[in-house]
Amino acid sequence: MSFWNGKKIVITGSTGFLGSTIIMKLIEERGVKREQIIVPRSRDADLRLMENCLSVTKDADIVILLVAKVGGIGFNMENPATLFYDNAMMSLQTMEAARLNGMEKFVATGTICAYPKFTPVPFKEEDIWNGYPEETNAPYGLAKKMMLVQSQSYRKQYGFNSIFLLPVNLYGPGDNFDPESSHVIPAIIKKVHDAKTTGKHRIVLWGTGKATREFLFVRDCAEGMLLAAERYEGSDPVNLGAGREISIKDLEDLICRLSDFHGGIEWDTSKPDGQSRRCLDTNKAKKEFGFVAKTDFEVGLRETIDWYAKHWSG
Repeated sequence: MSFWNGKKIVITGSTGFLGSTIIMKLIEERGVKREQIIVPRSRDADLRLMENCLSVTKDADIVILLVAKVGGIGFNMENPATLFYDNAMMSLQTMEAARLNGMEKFVATGTICAYPKFTPVPFKEEDIWNGYPEETNAPYGLAKKMMLVQSQSYRKQYGFNSIFLLPVNLYGPGDNFDPESSHVIPAIIKKVHDAKTTGKHRIVLWGTGKATREFLFVRDCAEGMLLAAERYEGSDPVNLGAGREISIKDLEDLICRLSDFHGGIEWDTSKPDGQSRRCLDTNKAKKEFGFVAKTDFEVGLRETIDWYAKHWSG
């Protein structure tokens, strides 16, 4: 608790569901006062501009960088240049501004998309440079991966205290359910809910259903990031995950069961699966700062489904 005493904390991307969860945990579980948390105002939020990065990080002690432009496979395929440029500019310039402003600590959020396409499962942090990322994720993954290079070089040359975390795909209440940019869990939940609401008896999902993914509940991820901020002082990247994988087909079956949907599923195999398997080795996070994911996957899914049903506006 004493780590946060009197510190000013900048949280970029604070309006997202991870950012809002971190703020909640800081206030309710760490005793941080609301006035200690700096949430960039809308006119300062475009972190592609260096002057905004300098303004946002001025007079603060800690930066937790969450801001990112991100989406599912379809969004990634349609916007590779935007994903690369926007994410690279926001990430690299915010860290440089934090260094110039004398930040005490910088928590950089990377992505599992930075791993090579054919990384052995479970993904270990030391394998991150052993190949090129899966093509549909590469522009986004490489843009975020450059922050790891920046973090390590800044620590070596400037003694800048930055850490680099690699969270797996997140899910939970408040997720992005926009069909144009959502990830797989909110996308399936929305399709199932809409089918039930409109009386449809069939939904269409991308790919073959054979690919596997790992998912981390948003509150678990928030806790992992705060523990890393409090306890981790290293330059090496650290995975944040639950250490379990599930096929997209099994995920669909589970969401349908929890949603009480008994309609048919059509797999559009003309669409890509993305990376064939994803599952993280989470031992380093446990060893370095005591993080272990606690939320049962089915419990977390049910809470997410119930949240969407409650907040669905029609």
